[in-house]
Amino acid sequence: MTKMSLNVKQKKKLNIEFCGLQFNTPLVLLSGCVGFGEEYTRINGFSNTDVGAICLKGTTLEPRLGNSPHRIAETYLGMLNAIGLQNPGSKVVVDEYLPHLDFEETCFIANLSGSTIEEYGEITRIFDDSPINAMEINISCPNVKKGGVEFGNDPAMSAKVVEACRRATKKPLITKLSPNQTDIAENAKCCIDSGTDGFSVINTMTGMAIDIEKREPIIGNNQGGLSGPAIKPIALLKVHQVYEVAKQHNIPIIGQGGITTIEDAIEFIIAGSTAIGIGTALFYEPLVCSKLNEGIIKYLDKYNISCVSDLIGTLQLHD
Repeated sequence: MTKMSLNVKQKKKLNIEFCGLQFNTPLVLLSGCVGFGEEYTRINGFSNTDVGAICLKGTTLEPRLGNSPHRIAETYLGMLNAIGLQNPGSKVVVDEYLPHLDFEETCFIANLSGSTIEEYGEITRIFDDSPINAMEINISCPNVKKGGVEFGNDPAMSAKVVEACRRATKKPLITKLSPNQTDIAENAKCCIDSGTDGFSVINTMTGMAIDIEKREPIIGNNQGGLSGPAIKPIALLKVHQVYEVAKQHNIPIIGQGGITTIEDAIEFIIAGSTAIGIGTALFYEPLVCSKLNEGIIKYLDKYNISCVSDLIGTLQLHD
């Protein structure tokens, strides 16, 4: 597809408000896919103005080397990853990475990961004293004090993490919900009560790939997070389930999980997503964002819809 030259009126149709922030477009580049914000700008033809926000790579309190290889494995209609949160630590990100980002072009969201509730609070305080626009709380990390149980699979634990982060900042907090739980809507309610400003729905699903010659897992960590088109139907349902709770409190959602086409993006908006998370698609189509923006505008024009916001949550369920 030849890149369209969008006029001012068309660009305005793509503008959204998310947790009080103004996004150029509803597209958000997801954490772990674009490094710490500066890597993707090296791609010829990419512009930060094509996206509403960029989520930085997951960051912990102290530096982490990550998991042993292999860390990534391609699967049918998807990708497994188990990077293990390799990062230089939150203070290094704030002091050495953030100063090189252009906050006038787009918004930047830090992704926070901790192994205890106290760590989440401390990381939040570090990013609070920075130009970062918002923070995404990754509650799919194991709580070491609870024997490795993931915070995100326990609504009470999820709420405690959000509470700790809320006490440490007034900046927008976006809670990234795990699909690997019994009742995602109940978890969303708890997070809302604890002070979250938005949601990311969903995180990756747990999966495995096996080398049949060696008879062992391909991923060095044995299991990893599955992303890509394979999880899209699950993600769509989870987005709608969370939206039914979130809309009562005007809490926006970054819908994500296998979005690769224009139709995918529009489906997620209809299901209740205010913004659209793009991840795995970037690995094989780096300039997919321009195509998605153009397609969304054409859809709005076709159905005489004035802006993206008027399309959010318009799903009509069967009786």
